[in-house]
Amino acid sequence: MLHPNASPLLSLPGAVPAEAPDEGVAAHYGDLFREQRALAGGTGFVDLSHRGVVTVSGPERLSWLHLLLTQHVGELPPGQATEALILSAHGHIEHAVYLVDDGATTWLHTEPGGQEALIAYLESMKFFYRVEVADRTAEFAVVHLPAGSITKTPDGTVVRETPHGRDLFLPRADLESFAAEHGPAVGVLALEALRVEAHRPRLGLETDHRTIPHELGWIGTAVHLEKGCYRGQETVARVHNLGKPPRRLVFLHLDGSEVHLPPHGTPVRLAADGEEGRQLGFITTSARHHELGPIALALVKRNVPVDAELMAGGTAAAQEVVVEP
Repeated sequence: MLHPNASPLLSLPGAVPAEAPDEGVAAHYGDLFREQRALAGGTGFVDLSHRGVVTVSGPERLSWLHLLLTQHVGELPPGQATEALILSAHGHIEHAVYLVDDGATTWLHTEPGGQEALIAYLESMKFFYRVEVADRTAEFAVVHLPAGSITKTPDGTVVRETPHGRDLFLPRADLESFAAEHGPAVGVLALEALRVEAHRPRLGLETDHRTIPHELGWIGTAVHLEKGCYRGQETVARVHNLGKPPRRLVFLHLDGSEVHLPPHGTPVRLAADGEEGRQLGFITTSARHHELGPIALALVKRNVPVDAELMAGGTAAAQEVVVEP
């Protein structure tokens, strides 16, 4: 049964619907590794039309967002992409947003279904600022073009250009014609494999209710340490200046002889302790990579030795440091 907001591109040949949290778009179109190689080589596009799209307009939009986000956006130049977090009062991650300003409007995309809670928070913080917040998910689809892509951006399209590729805010009505002209379509599993390879965290997978930005390496990319004036900033500054986060993100090379990938939430233990040993963390995302084989990201206790052999469930795992202990 298709997701109620399923992408029209699920009708393309070979399309296999993705599972949570990516319901509504294709996991792949029949050849996962070919699709990964296409993305890594700068060809194809990924349908991310299930992601939430929010706009903030008005003359005070950037100065207002600057007060709410972990990123320095008060003087964000038109066309410059950035990413930011919204934290709880205790510094825990609540939202991750990927944004660009076109000179008149700030465009953000966020996790599928996350736009409603994000908008509710933004609306609650408007006070007397001259800003307008709008849910544009029904009108605009996010489409990802990989780094190195020579695909021409359709005229008038808002674009977030990053080292990892371009995110287009494409009118939903143009999605099928764009796909027909700029294929091949690539599924989200290929993009996820490249994300894991690049050690890039994702809200809801690498995070839980108590994650702070330092644990995931989001300091610098999504958190600007030279600005104050946002909820949770005291925790960010205290941990940065005085302490260490309780957990750290690691990259895992998984035993390639296992048929099944360990799913999100699989316990991580010391290999020497076996499957009955004390849990030291959990798998956040696992993937099959076209060159590296089975790989994963995991969140483990900070004091786990960096050279320790680990087990993800019953699967042997060799770790690489992402966040220093």
